[in-house]
Amino acid sequence: MKTLLLLILTVWLNIQSSGGTLSSSCSHPPSQWCSSLESAIQCGVLDLCLKTNFTRSNQTADPIQVGLYYESLCPGCRQFLTEMLFPTWVLLNEIMTVNLVPYGNAQEKPDGGKYVFQCQHGEQECLGNMIETCVLNMTNSAFQIINCMESSSDVIKSAKTCAELYSPKLSWDSVMKCVKGDQGNQLMHQNAMETDGLKPPHQYVPWVTINGEHTEDLQNKAMSSLFSLVCSMYKGSKPEACGAAKRHYRSYCHND
Repeated sequence: MKTLLLLILTVWLNIQSSGGTLSSSCSHPPSQWCSSLESAIQCGVLDLCLKTNFTRSNQTADPIQVGLYYESLCPGCRQFLTEMLFPTWVLLNEIMTVNLVPYGNAQEKPDGGKYVFQCQHGEQECLGNMIETCVLNMTNSAFQIINCMESSSDVIKSAKTCAELYSPKLSWDSVMKCVKGDQGNQLMHQNAMETDGLKPPHQYVPWVTINGEHTEDLQNKAMSSLFSLVCSMYKGSKPEACGAAKRHYRSYCHND
């Protein structure tokens, strides 16, 4: 994914620490500052974007692949996604990738050339799953949008606002066209096939895979501390977030 919160935070912190400000001509939201050469120049952050992308391009090993098979209204899924997976990705997206598959314990039945879906938590969950599936295929800011949705008190009602916040150029009408049309139906069918093809078969959600593998040990470690698991499994040079290069701060406020 091109839009990365860690990159945004790095750029913003560098701007603040250097006493600089964003260019007044910047018309892009923070999530798009480093998405293109044009936006980086317009927002006055080109040098910082180049430095961050250089660091990311010099990783020494394949990233850890984290897969999450979940349901949009499953309480345990929402908690894991918002409190464990998303924060870990924010800190470690240099060394990990995330594959979100909203379907979980749903069932599908053929209906002519389409499919009918039944979800564990009812029709609203099917709608939530479908919105998130379409968003995943329509914007690089999908993870931010989905985290926003799953963090809210009402997953469905927050969807449009979350999309407008994190992907302003994404047309909500196009999202709903996907949700209600053949495209969304086929995308959800792909989610169903991917979920049903899991080995071993999933027994619950959230169901976590690491580099395409699921074991109870990996699941337990991911649920306890996905951050520690990703750091420990990554075979390349560890990023600072993993504690590879600890910084020592010697600025004090003395008691006069």
